[in-house]
Amino acid sequence: MSLFGLGSRNQKTFRPKKSAPTGSKGAQLQKHIDATLGSGNLREAVKLPPGEDINEWLAVNTVDFFNQVNIMFGTLTEFCTPSNCPTMTAGPKYEYRWADGVTIKKPIEVSAPKYVEYLMDWIESQLDDETIFPQRLGAPFPPNFRDVVKTIFKRLFRVYAHIYHSHFQKIVSLKEEAHLNTCFKHFVLFTWEFRLIEKAELAPLEDLVDSIIQ
Repeated sequence: MSLFGLGSRNQKTFRPKKSAPTGSKGAQLQKHIDATLGSGNLREAVKLPPGEDINEWLAVNTVDFFNQVNIMFGTLTEFCTPSNCPTMTAGPKYEYRWADGVTIKKPIEVSAPKYVEYLMDWIESQLDDETIFPQRLGAPFPPNFRDVVKTIFKRLFRVYAHIYHSHFQKIVSLKEEAHLNTCFKHFVLFTWEFRLIEKAELAPLEDLVDSIIQ
């Protein structure tokens, strides 16, 4: 039995799965994602379906990747603790500090689980804001929508980087490395297809990323 979806979880960090925007084309596009992912061809699955709006596609996939990372990290909450991971790192050379530009303007050093908690709260507030992720069919996306999406993806990558550097052996012991690798490959191919993360940001997992996109 898979441990994904089970195990003890920090309730604050783990949250219910979010659905694609209901009033938009989200539900249709979500079906398209599920169908193409089922084919096993991730390179095809990330491509914009013919005739679809790029912002709608980015929006639905943002929700999807948020859910994936949320569930993935949820399996590690008993291992990724403030005492085990006092800072949010991706190996010895990379440390991430938290700032949301609103309540926390100056980046602060926090533990890895606290960083992820802040991050998931922040992303969820973006997803729930209808001026950013419109729910109604035909409602416009904001001019800076792509920038918002880029920031979300850049920060979700940091969670993957932390998991690979700090918790991969635990993932292996849970027999979930194939699931982690598939989720990460899907994530990388999508961000590469739409140029959502700068190459420099991918440095902590550079070799792995290069092996995926080649």
